[in-house]
Amino acid sequence: MSRIEHDGPLIIGGGLAGLSAALEAAPRKVLVVTPAPLLQACSSAWAQGGVAAALSESDAPALHAADTLAAGAGLVEAEATEVLTADGRATVEWLAALGAPFDRDAAGGFAVSLEAAHSRARVARVGGDGAGRAILSALVAAARAAPHIEVWEDGRLRGLLQDDDGRVRGALIERDGRLVEVLAPAVVLATGGAGGLYAQTTTPASLLGEGMALAWRAGAEVLDPEFVQFHPTAIDVGLDPMPLATEALRGEGARLIDGEGRYLLGDGAAADLQPRDVVARAVHAARAAGRGAFLDARTAIGAAFPHEFPGVFAACMRAGLDPRETPIPIAAAAHYHMGGIAAGPDGRTSLQGLFAVGECAATGVHGANRLASNSLLEAAAFGRRTGRTAAQILAGSGKVHGVAPSADMSSDDLAELRRTMSDDVGVVRNAAGLTRALAVLDRLESRTPEAPALVAARLIVEASLARRESRGGHYRTDFPATDAQARHTRLRASVLAAAE
Repeated sequence: MSRIEHDGPLIIGGGLAGLSAALEAAPRKVLVVTPAPLLQACSSAWAQGGVAAALSESDAPALHAADTLAAGAGLVEAEATEVLTADGRATVEWLAALGAPFDRDAAGGFAVSLEAAHSRARVARVGGDGAGRAILSALVAAARAAPHIEVWEDGRLRGLLQDDDGRVRGALIERDGRLVEVLAPAVVLATGGAGGLYAQTTTPASLLGEGMALAWRAGAEVLDPEFVQFHPTAIDVGLDPMPLATEALRGEGARLIDGEGRYLLGDGAAADLQPRDVVARAVHAARAAGRGAFLDARTAIGAAFPHEFPGVFAACMRAGLDPRETPIPIAAAAHYHMGGIAAGPDGRTSLQGLFAVGECAATGVHGANRLASNSLLEAAAFGRRTGRTAAQILAGSGKVHGVAPSADMSSDDLAELRRTMSDDVGVVRNAAGLTRALAVLDRLESRTPEAPALVAARLIVEASLARRESRGGHYRTDFPATDAQARHTRLRASVLAAAE
């Protein structure tokens, strides 16, 4: 095993959060490590909706913050949310200056659309449903051109390096089957979410919550891991991951119906624009009852589908389905992990030297139910703040201890884990299902002890079992009421001995 020293932030992850941090860390040298080529295997490239921000004259950051607080079911942190929404316009303008081709209105301003639980149209889009890839493409180009950024596109995080005081001093990286210890003054985790733990997911299947798991093993605090958001309109055509039908379709008037054409959530036009947890449960219930669930965009979008929502249209046509003529079969699928490594707007975690940003972080701005399109804003806005902060950290001193590389599960075991998570830790939960899931985890852990995917899954399952109420994305049929007082789940592993 070799060891190298890097004098600047080490960023693990090349999505929107990681690259925003890398660009803003200039002129400090940055090393970005990602397990796949840039633009591949990261959720931000797949995002369809856009970036939520107060961009119109009728909107304001305070209104955006109020909507975020309302959607988060009592667990949104007001201070962090105010920071996020105040950064909205500046963040969108920064992305546009880097080359993100946002849709524009006739006056040249940002064209904005309405999405669920927003009181105003405030989602800046690209090409109808192509925001994620277009925005990330601009950042990839900027990062490749930046002289202060080096990118390893074949590196996988295998552990965090710490010194005697528990400070994070680097990371163990695997490249082409070889292990290398990379020492750095600051490590920024931008490793994405945990959707790949579920058999039904809209995210890259490789996202297994490993950053959260390895941070927890190092002693970092994990916040609210039980809160997983399930997108109500994943396209159910037998693909893994499932293609996504953006919420903007409902913002334009598409309706949710069952197999007999009845509205799932009522006749009113706003019925289908309720918070995602409400809509996801309605879709889940219709399917569980055998009635099926469909997104009907024939009237609202119709002939405009190919140019208004080209990504969704292409996904449907590849599956032999023409959404101009046929309702789209849908299911609720794991989409976004609102819990994660506890972090502030500048990425600081409970461990010195360790930062977290993007979906692997829990900054308090999503609470129990993320407001649509706030995630791309958070990734870029807090990514920029994290990059600037991490760039100021100087190298520590003292002995740095090695760490055993994390282990991978077998493909069969991972498939069983994913089925279990979708079946028993999904849209609707109860003690019986969660207990079954723990038994499966026990059995799988006996074969691959401490595999990061299993650690991440256990954090989600045990927190779900302990939360004996229903709140936001966490719904318990055996505890359907919401407690009067909202409380966070905060988890920390026992501090490991420095020599381990």
